[in-house]
Amino acid sequence: MARPLRWGIIGTGGIARTFVRDLTFAEDGVAVAVGSRSASSADAFGDAFSIERRYDSYEALVRDPDVEAVYVATPHPMHFENALLALEHDKHVLVEKAFTVTAGEAVELVRVARERGRFLMEAMWTRFLPHVAKVRELVARGSLGDLVLVEADHGQWFELDPTTRLFDPALGGGAVLDLGVYPISFASMLLGPPRSIVARVDAAFTGVDGQSSMVLSYDGGAQALLTCTSLARTSTRASIAGTTARIEIDSDFYAPTTFRLITRSGEVTSFDFPTVGRGLHYEASEVARCVRKGLTESPLMPLDESIQIMATMEEVLTHLEPR
Repeated sequence: MARPLRWGIIGTGGIARTFVRDLTFAEDGVAVAVGSRSASSADAFGDAFSIERRYDSYEALVRDPDVEAVYVATPHPMHFENALLALEHDKHVLVEKAFTVTAGEAVELVRVARERGRFLMEAMWTRFLPHVAKVRELVARGSLGDLVLVEADHGQWFELDPTTRLFDPALGGGAVLDLGVYPISFASMLLGPPRSIVARVDAAFTGVDGQSSMVLSYDGGAQALLTCTSLARTSTRASIAGTTARIEIDSDFYAPTTFRLITRSGEVTSFDFPTVGRGLHYEASEVARCVRKGLTESPLMPLDESIQIMATMEEVLTHLEPR
């Protein structure tokens, strides 16, 4: 087997910890360095995961010649700057979702990656989970017939603290970028770019978006009904209805879970995919696979689609109703 892809981690928060923990379940990747804005944070992270090289700046991390790929795990407003820094030092880059804050930033990141011939991908880890791979296979095989309706919901309850990531405007707060990206990306994977968007977006107490309901329409007549909220724990399920059958994905649809294929006549086939960890190692393995093959983007999470998803979220947020 080829040498594992050697990862440097930018950021030391919860998602960075989950990624490095899950990376231990993959044979094709290993975390070799971590960068933070403080030496104490980098040291604590390094101690927790036995990472020897710790840097007190992101610039120092991307200058490490032994780091092949960088995982950007900072808050949304920092994604563009951090990913651009890594690309300019000729690293392959995996950027935590949401990819950026604006579609314009996404366009620029993609331009630089293509210009420098580096791999770049949005870390929409759901795309690479076993149950989602099976869903794609069933849809492509025509098991559902023509797709008619996609429904997806993602709501989590967060304490009403104005300094936390979900509610602080300076940290890219808001439900759409953090939670709505999952149902929007899910619909995009199945139906492509929407032809039109109707949305109702209500503000949380700090003025950022707190709850959204969206109706997306597509060429061919299909629709997607999508919701997200940071104010309540919702069912977090998803379904795909076609002319001959439907798929019902259990909670949490975006994480390792189960689903059922139900025919129009009521016949049910259940699917269960046991996995280890949270499931982020699947996206890490996709990066390693693409890099080994000399690909600069993943066919399962194309860069142009990430740009389109950012544009969709941007348009949804134009419907934000002020408090």
